[in-house]
Amino acid sequence: MPIFNFKDEEALGKVTSVDTTNVFVDVENVEQLKRLQVNHLAVLQSSRPGQHLIGLITQVIRKRGIEDIVDDGIVDQTPELNLCRIALIGTMLDREGERKNVFRRTLESVPEIDANCYSLESENLTSFMRTLSNVTAGEKSLTLGKYTLDEHAIAYLNGNKFFQRHAFIGGSTGSGKSWTTAKIIEQMSELSTANAIVFDLHGEYAPLVGKEIQHFKVAGPADVEAKRTIGDGVLYLPYWLLSYEALVSMFVDRSDQNAPNQAMIMAREINQAKRNYLEHNGQHDVLKHFTVDSPVPFNLNALMDRLNEINVEMVPGAKAGTEKQGDFFGKLARMISRLENKIFDRRLGFMFNGGNDILDFGWLEKFTNAILGSSGENGKAGIKIIDFSEVPSDVLPLIISLVARVTFSLQQWTPSELRHPIALLCDEAHLYMPQRNMADAADDISLDIFERIAKEGRKYGVSLVVISQRPSEVNNTMLSQCSNFVSMRLTNAEDQGVIKRLLPDSLGGFSDILPTLDTGEALVVGDASLLPSRIRIDQPKNKPNSGTVNFWDEWQKPVKDKRLSIAVDNWRNQNIQ
Repeated sequence: MPIFNFKDEEALGKVTSVDTTNVFVDVENVEQLKRLQVNHLAVLQSSRPGQHLIGLITQVIRKRGIEDIVDDGIVDQTPELNLCRIALIGTMLDREGERKNVFRRTLESVPEIDANCYSLESENLTSFMRTLSNVTAGEKSLTLGKYTLDEHAIAYLNGNKFFQRHAFIGGSTGSGKSWTTAKIIEQMSELSTANAIVFDLHGEYAPLVGKEIQHFKVAGPADVEAKRTIGDGVLYLPYWLLSYEALVSMFVDRSDQNAPNQAMIMAREINQAKRNYLEHNGQHDVLKHFTVDSPVPFNLNALMDRLNEINVEMVPGAKAGTEKQGDFFGKLARMISRLENKIFDRRLGFMFNGGNDILDFGWLEKFTNAILGSSGENGKAGIKIIDFSEVPSDVLPLIISLVARVTFSLQQWTPSELRHPIALLCDEAHLYMPQRNMADAADDISLDIFERIAKEGRKYGVSLVVISQRPSEVNNTMLSQCSNFVSMRLTNAEDQGVIKRLLPDSLGGFSDILPTLDTGEALVVGDASLLPSRIRIDQPKNKPNSGTVNFWDEWQKPVKDKRLSIAVDNWRNQNIQ
C-alpha cells in the first residue's frame, strides 16, 4: 500500500514555477499559509505515476495586492500573492522492483505546473520517517524524540545504519549531548544482546542504571590499596597489554640521544621476557607464534633486573684478562629511571600494581568476558560504562586507546561466523582523538588505533560513536568516516562549519539553525535519517550528571558543613568518600 494517500482537498496549493531544484507553490488559503514553516517537509505530485517528490520549505512569502489607477480612472488591483518556495531533495517511489515505498535522494522527475502540494506532518510524517529508517511498526527501534516542527511525529532513526556507518554527537557545553547519549544508551539496553563500551571521562553517566547496564571504574590509588578486583567493578589495565609502540612512548624519552638504542633493547628484552613466561607456564603452542605485540604477560621486575644488568655490563677486553664497558653501558640509565618513576607512581597503580592475578595466563579471558561480553557471556550486562576519571591526563589517550585496541583485536581475531557487534561510545573525544597537528607521541598512538577502527571497524563489527563539544578539534579522519551526525547547539563558527560542509548545497541554509537550537534540540543528518531533521530529544529515564549547577540559586542557600576539609582529605587520599 502506498505510504501517501492524499486527497485533492488537502492540498496546500498548486505549483506555479519550477526549475531544476526549486519549486514555487501558490497557496490560496491564507490560513494554510500560516501553518507553513521554514524547514518543514512537503510532498508534491510528480509528473510520473507512482512517485511523489519530497521537498524542504525554504521560504514563505506573502505579497499584498497593490491598487493602481490607470486610464479613465479605472482601478487596477494586483492580486495578493501567497507563495511557498520548496527545495526538492528526493523522490518517494510507491514500488521499486519487489520493494515497496522506497526513498531515493535523487530527483526521478520534476512536478508539472498546477501539480498539488501537500504538507508532510503528523501521522504522514511519522510513517514517512519510519519508512526511511526501515522500521516496522511495533518493533524495538531507535528513536530520539519528536520533530520540533510537529510534536506529534516520532523521530525514527535506522539503528543499523546509525552504528554501521559510525556516528558523531556534538554540541556546546550544556546543549544536551549527555542527555542524547543517555537516551541512546537507554534504548540499547532494552535489546537482549546489546554490546557496547562507554568511555566516561568524568563519571557523569553513573546515574544510568538498568538490567543491561554495568558500571566499571579504572582502579585509583584507594582501589589498589584495598585490593579491589573486577568483581567489585574495578578494572586493571596491565602494562603487558600495551603494544610495543605504546610501551616505548611511555618509557623512552625521544629527546634522549640514546633513544634508538633504548627502543631496540626494549623490544629484544620484552620479547625474551614473554618467551620466559610462556616457557615457565608450559604454553608451548603460543610459544611457536607469539610476537612482541602478543597479549602475553611478563614479569616487570625481571625485566628491570635485566635492563640494569645491560646498563652496567662489562665484556672481555682486547687483552686477555681485561674487561671493557659493554656496548650499552650507561646508555639505559635515563630509561630505567623513567620506568622506575612510572612503576612507583601511585596514580598508575592500575597498570603496575594489580597483584599476581593480572600475571595469570587466564586473566585476559576473564577481562574480555567482563568488558567485551554481552549479558549472556558475562552473566551481568552488555552495556559497560567505564569511568576513567582517576586516570592521569598525560596517559589518558594511551589508556583509552588500549581498551579500544583490545576490542578491535578481539573482533579481528574472531571467526566471522562467531562475531557479535560491539559499539564504542567515546565521550569527550577531542581529548584523545585530536587533530594530528595537536597531538604528541602518545596521542599519535591513540589516533592510529582509532583511525584504524574508523576505517576498518565496520568489517569486524566495531562501531564508533564520537561525542564532543568541539567538532573542529576532533581528528578529521574520525569525522570523515562518520556518516551520521547528531548536532546540538553550536555557537563557534568553526564547529558550525564542520556540520555545514556535510549538507548538500540545496540544504546549506538548514545549518543556519545550529546557534539557535534550544537545549535538548538537535539537527540530525546522515544515513540513519536520510533527510536532515530538527528533533527535540526525549528525556531519558535517568539523567546523567552533566555537572550543570544553578549558581544563582545555590548562592542563596546555606553552605554545607566541612565541605572544604572533606575535599582536602579526599584530594590527599585520592578517593571520594
